Formats: sequence, structure tokens, C-alpha cells
Amino acid sequence: MPQKQLTTTQFFRQFPDDETCLQHLFDVRFGQGYECPSCGRATRWYRIKAERAYSCQFCGHHLHPTVGTPFAKTRTPLQLWFYAIHLFTTTRHGVSGKELQRQLGVTYKTAWRMADEIRKHMATVDGDHQIGGFSKQVEIDETFVGGFKVGGQGGVGKAVVFGMLERGGDLVTEVVADRRSGTLLPLIRENVIRHSIIHTDELRAYGGLSTMGYYHEQVNHSIDQYVSPTGSSVNSIEGFWRHLKSSISGTHIWVSPKHLGKYAKEFEYRYNRREAAHTMFPELVSTFQPLMPKSR
Repeated sequence: MPQKQLTTTQFFRQFPDDETCLQHLFDVRFGQGYECPSCGRATRWYRIKAERAYSCQFCGHHLHPTVGTPFAKTRTPLQLWFYAIHLFTTTRHGVSGKELQRQLGVTYKTAWRMADEIRKHMATVDGDHQIGGFSKQVEIDETFVGGFKVGGQGGVGKAVVFGMLERGGDLVTEVVADRRSGTLLPLIRENVIRHSIIHTDELRAYGGLSTMGYYHEQVNHSIDQYVSPTGSSVNSIEGFWRHLKSSISGTHIWVSPKHLGKYAKEFEYRYNRREAAHTMFPELVSTFQPLMPKSR
């Protein structure tokens, strides 16, 4: 039976104030006994009330749990940051800056920056990893988002989002400059393991896949074919495109090409945890890049 996500009541019970949030960051990143970067000794760390920091019992070196996190260099209370992440992880369609502004009681500028940092953090936590492999099925497709459409060819004024989805597995998205083979094939080589069975539509840019060590199957949308006679389709990734576009238009109305990649990565993060949505919040408030040790 799938576990349920944290409710709002449970969230505030777990993180009732800033001190609890800061202690959580210290515990997941360092913990008592962490070796002091200055004196090199395993030490007990004492809370410094005047700032978001802990002090080494031996040399007094200050350790800042928020450094290297989305919460660094901000005066916004940590509890509001944690609650914003909670909101991001309990919705399928994203959270707009205006909604964060209303929920958190901050300025729109602050809410927008928080949302931007959270999206970047989601992308970092999701990481870069290859998908597919021998006998694995990978659907590859591209879509136009935003702008305006001329005739039936899409394109003008729109940004291109490229996606690679392993059936039953993970998704990788990238905003790309165009749909040419010189743009798309290197991304496939970088992200999809050789000998995967790749399914695409009839776009000519995919023509070289068979020479790159992949098994290539196509479905021809130009003749209204959505499943080929051999069973090839890109229906799964097109379902993701529909969700991405409806979420952007319904929640954000419009997203600029400059920031579209971060929104796509946000929905990629959610998709890759679709079977374990309850893990998103604890993962995002507990997974950070390690601090570089101070040279001695």
C-alpha cells in the first residue's frame, strides 16, 4: 500500500519553528562528532544564537548548515522555505509565485526567488543519469511550449522541449535550440544507454539512431498513426507533454523560454518519483551538495 504524503498538520508538527528546521539541516549534513574543518578534530558543536551557525568546542570555528543550500544568504525564515517545499511536493501541477506569496505572506519578488531556487534544487537532487539499456524501451519526442503557432507547423515563437522516457522508468528533459539531428542525437548518446530500443515519430532528425548502436522503431503521426504495426508508439511521453503544458497554462499561464528548462526539470523530478511521492519532501530537505573541506 503506497505511503501517504505529509499533511499540512503533520508538517507543522514536525517543523514548528526555525530552530527545528536549522537543527534538521545540521543533523542531516553534519551531526555531532563532525570533524571541524578548521582544527580537524571530531568535536561537539554548540548552537550560536546570534546567527544560523554552530561553534566548534575546541577552536570556536563556525559551521553554517544553510551554506550550499537554497536557504543560504536569505533572511526568509527557514520554516517558510520548508513549507514552500512542502507545497511544491504535494501538488501535481506546480505552485505559482502568486500562490506562494499568498500562502507565505512574503513579497512577490521573494516568492518568485524561492520558487526558482526550489526548482533548481529539484533538478540538482534528481541528478543526471542514463536511462535505458539492453532490451529496455525508451520513447523519445520533442514538443513546442509557449509563444504562438503559425499554420500547422508549430515552431514560430515557441521553445522546444526534448524528452527521453524509459517505459516504466525515468524521464530526462532538456530545452533545446532546435529539432535538428546535430542537436538531438548528441543528447540521446549522452543520456540513453546503447542497445536500447528507441521509439520515435517520423522526424528525420532521428534517422541516424540505428548507426549509433540503438534499435530504432518509428510511428508515423503524419498518417494519423499512433501505434505502428510493430507496436511502436510515443504515447507515454506525449502524456507527459500534455500534463506539462496543462500545468503551465493552468498554474503559471505562461513561462518564458529563459526559465522553461527549470519548470520542465521540476515536472521531471515529480514524474521520476511518481511511485513514491511521499519521499519528495524528506529528500529535498535532506539532500545537499557536500561542503568542500577547508585546506589546512
